[in-house]
Amino acid sequence: MARASSATPLLALDAVVIDTETTMIDPRKASIVEVGAVRLVAGRIALHSAWRRLIRPAGAIPAAATKVHGIDDAAVADAPSFAQAWPELAEVIADSVLIGHALGFDLAVIKRECEAAGIVWAPPRTLDTRLLAQVAEPNLADYALETLAAWLGVELADRHSALGDAMTCARIFVALLPKLRDRSIRTLAEAEQACRALTDVLDAQHRAGWIGPLDRPGRADAEHALERIDSYPYRHRIRDVMHVPARFVTPDQTVRDALARMTGERISSLYVRPASAEETRVAARDAGIVTERDLLRAIAEHGGDALARPVEQFMSRPLAAVSEDAFVYRAISLMNERRIRHLGVVDDAGVLVGALSARDLLRLRASEALALGAAIDAADDAHALALAWAKLPHAAAALSGEGVAGRDIAAVISRELGALTRRAAVIAERWMREQGRGDPPCPYAVAVLGSGGRDESLLAMDQDNALVFAAGAPDGREDQWFAALATQMSDLLHAAGVPYCRGGVMASRLQWRGSTATWAARIDHWISRSTPEDLLSVDIFFDLRGVHGDVMLAHALRHQAGQAAKGQAAFAKLLAESAGTGEAGLTFLGGFRTERGRIDLKKSGLFAIITAARALAVYHGLAERSTPARLAAITALGIGGGPDLDDLAAAHGVFLDLILAQQIADIDHGTPASNAVETKRLSRHDRDRLHRALRAVEPARQLLRDLLFRG
Repeated sequence: MARASSATPLLALDAVVIDTETTMIDPRKASIVEVGAVRLVAGRIALHSAWRRLIRPAGAIPAAATKVHGIDDAAVADAPSFAQAWPELAEVIADSVLIGHALGFDLAVIKRECEAAGIVWAPPRTLDTRLLAQVAEPNLADYALETLAAWLGVELADRHSALGDAMTCARIFVALLPKLRDRSIRTLAEAEQACRALTDVLDAQHRAGWIGPLDRPGRADAEHALERIDSYPYRHRIRDVMHVPARFVTPDQTVRDALARMTGERISSLYVRPASAEETRVAARDAGIVTERDLLRAIAEHGGDALARPVEQFMSRPLAAVSEDAFVYRAISLMNERRIRHLGVVDDAGVLVGALSARDLLRLRASEALALGAAIDAADDAHALALAWAKLPHAAAALSGEGVAGRDIAAVISRELGALTRRAAVIAERWMREQGRGDPPCPYAVAVLGSGGRDESLLAMDQDNALVFAAGAPDGREDQWFAALATQMSDLLHAAGVPYCRGGVMASRLQWRGSTATWAARIDHWISRSTPEDLLSVDIFFDLRGVHGDVMLAHALRHQAGQAAKGQAAFAKLLAESAGTGEAGLTFLGGFRTERGRIDLKKSGLFAIITAARALAVYHGLAERSTPARLAAITALGIGGGPDLDDLAAAHGVFLDLILAQQIADIDHGTPASNAVETKRLSRHDRDRLHRALRAVEPARQLLRDLLFRG
C-alpha cells in the first residue's frame, strides 16, 4: 500500500479499517479478545484482504462482555496472546492510515496492550468515522454504528464481531465521502483538521481515556522529506528544445530518398504528409512518421529491394504529438509511457511545427515528471484521477523548494489541469459507449477557460470549461449527447478534486456548450447587443484553450471571437465592467487590508491586472493568452503606459509567488487552499515585495481607461 500524504484524496486513500472486541469498555483496564481488519485500496474496499484473529487475554473474559460479542474463555483458549499476535497485527497495520469507528477507544486499548508486552508502538495517522459523521452532519440524533448505517443506507455485517464491524465501518467511510466533499473536505489532512476541530467531543473522549487524532504526523514523514527535483523540465517549454522546421516527405517517396535526406540534414525522422497537403499546414492527425530505425529495419528485412519501396509501407500512424507550449516533462512522460523516441510538435491548431527526439532530452532527468504526467494519462476512473491529481501539491512544493517561480509552477499546474480535463473526457466517452449511447455524433472539442487557459492556475481552482461541436441544434440529438458527456466529465473532475464551478462555467451547462453556429450567434450577441449583466463570466471565454478532441474547433472558435471583438471599444469596456472592480489591498495609511489576518490577493491584486490585460488584448486583437504575454504585447504596440505595464507584470509574479507558498502550507496542514495569504507569516522581504505590488495595482483601472481607446 502507498503511504498517504496530507494531500491524498479520501476518494483514493490506501488505509486499514480496524475494530477490536474487548473484555470491558474502560480502555484503561480492557484487554483485546478479537481484532478484525479490512483494507481500502485506492478508496475501495478490498474484500479479499479481510483479516481476523482471536486473542487470549491475561484474565478471564467477563460474562457481560461475552453477552455482547459472544466470545468466551473457551473460544480463546488456543488463541495467541497479544504479544504473540502482535507481529502479524503490526504487518497488517504497517505504516497505513487507520480508520475505525470510535477509534480512539481501540487505539487506547492497543497502546495499553503494547505497553504491557514491552512493545514500542507509535500512533499512526487516523480517521474516525464517528467524528467524520459529526463533521458531515452535525444534527444527527446520535452517531452509533447502527444509526450511521441506517442514515447512509449501509448494510450492517455481523454486529459486534471485530471483522463485521470493521467491514461496516469501511462501508460507512466510503458512503461518507460525497457528504464530506459537499463540505469541501477532500483530502486526508482536511479530514484530520475537521476532526480536530470537534474539541468538545475530543475532550470527552480524552477524559474517558481514549486516544485522539494526532496534531500532526512527525516531520520526518516522507512527504516532508522532499526529494530534490530537476526543475529544468518544468521551467522550459517544448519550443525551447524542439527542432524546426518540421520536415516532410510524401507517401510515395522512396526509402532511398528518405535515408539520403536524413543523412544530409543530420536528422533521425521525417513526417509523412498526405500528398495533397501543403507542408506549412499539415495536421498531426493526418500525418505519419518514418524514423531512421524504421528504414534500417526495412533494409534488414527486405534487403536492397527496400530502398526502392515507398516510405508509406514503413511509416507509423497515428503520430504521437505534443504542444509546443507544453513543458518538457510532458514529452519525457509521453515517450516513456509509449516507449517511443520521436514526437511531433504542434501549435494550438494541431498543425505540425517541429520535431522532438529522445536525443534532445537525454540530458534531462524527470522522475517526478513521469509520475505527475503518466499518472493522469493512465487514470481509468475517478479514484485513479483523484490519486493522480494529489501528486500536484507535492510536485509544486518540490519545485518551489528548488526556487522555481510561482508563475512557472502555475503554468505546470494549468497544463496538468488541462490533462486532467482531457482524461476525464476520455473516460466520459467510454462511459457513454458503455451506456449504449454510442460514439460522438460529430467532431467536438473540450476547452479550459480562465486561469487554466492562461497558464495561471494555482492549487485552489474550480472547473471552467466549455465544449464546441461541429453541427447540431441547441436542443437537438447532438446537443443531448454532448450534454450527457459533459455532465459525466464534470462529475469526474469534481470527484477527483476540481470542484464544480460556483459560477456555473462548465460544459454541462447549456450556455457553455454548443455547435459552431451556436457559438457564433453567442459571440455576435456578446459583442453587438450585450449589457454588463449579459457578460457575467464571459471574460474568461477569451482565455480559451482546447485540451481534448478536435482542438482545431476550439482554436477556430477563439480566433473567430478575437476577430469579432477586435476594435470594439464598447464591448471591451463592458467586458472589463462585468468582471467587477476588485478590492483595495492597502488601507488609507498604507497597511495591508486584511480579514482574520489574511489578505485575498486575487481580489486585491491579480484581479485588476488580469482584467486590464485581457480587455486590452481583446480590444487590440492580440492572440496572447497569459497575462504577462498580454502585457508585453500591449507594451510592444507603443500606445503608452510602458513602465506601468511593466510594474503590473512584476506585481503579477509577486502575487502568484505568495499565493502559491500559502496554498502549499495550507494544504499540508489540512486547510483548504485559497487565495488569501496570512500576512504575519511573510518575511520582511516578502512584505516589502507585496507592498510594492499592491501599490503598482492601484493605477491599473485608470490605466485601462487611458489605453482602451488609444491606438
